[in-house]
Amino acid sequence: MIKIVKKFFVASVVMLSTLFSGMAVASTSPYVLMQQTADKLFGDIKANQSKIKQDPNYLRTIVRNDLMPHVHVKYAGQLVLGKNLSSTTDAQKEAFFNAFGQFIEQSYAQVLTQYSNQKVEIESEKPVGDKTIVSIRVNVLQSGNAQPIKLDFKWRKNSKTGEWQAYDMAAEGVSMVATKQNEWSGILRQKGIDALTAQVAQSAKQPITLK
Repeated sequence: MIKIVKKFFVASVVMLSTLFSGMAVASTSPYVLMQQTADKLFGDIKANQSKIKQDPNYLRTIVRNDLMPHVHVKYAGQLVLGKNLSSTTDAQKEAFFNAFGQFIEQSYAQVLTQYSNQKVEIESEKPVGDKTIVSIRVNVLQSGNAQPIKLDFKWRKNSKTGEWQAYDMAAEGVSMVATKQNEWSGILRQKGIDALTAQVAQSAKQPITLK
């Protein structure tokens, strides 16, 4: 009897710990998440410059570990597919989301080749209130009089979990989601989701190049 009670107590503690841990994540401000993510992401890029110069594709590993866990790939993918989403099967959706996740990783890594050791400034925190979508500006400062590289990360509050997740990044005002939605709409119309998935998967394999 004592053993049963003890097991029940341990299980309850684990369950409550998991619950409160999830609540802590869900209640975290998107600005706090942006700061934490940026610190880790840009810190790792800075610390691994020699490795990145030898193998630029290592940037993908950093993006995969530091940024992708905070990205809502499926939501971004749904925006890209737009009205075509309703005519795709579950299997087709899953295949597209997997390819699109790899594409996002490749695209973000390529954009981040512009960062080496510059100072990064994140927009000051603003009251979120009842907002479910927030855009946060990240400026990568350049040397001399050069204009900073402007990155805008869009965060969305998950209606089910309350967790804030990034779903789009705009480099110099150009949204990746909006750009790809426009670019790929013709392929979806003419060739269908399977052809688009194959093309996205192929694009995701492009090597990272230093510019």
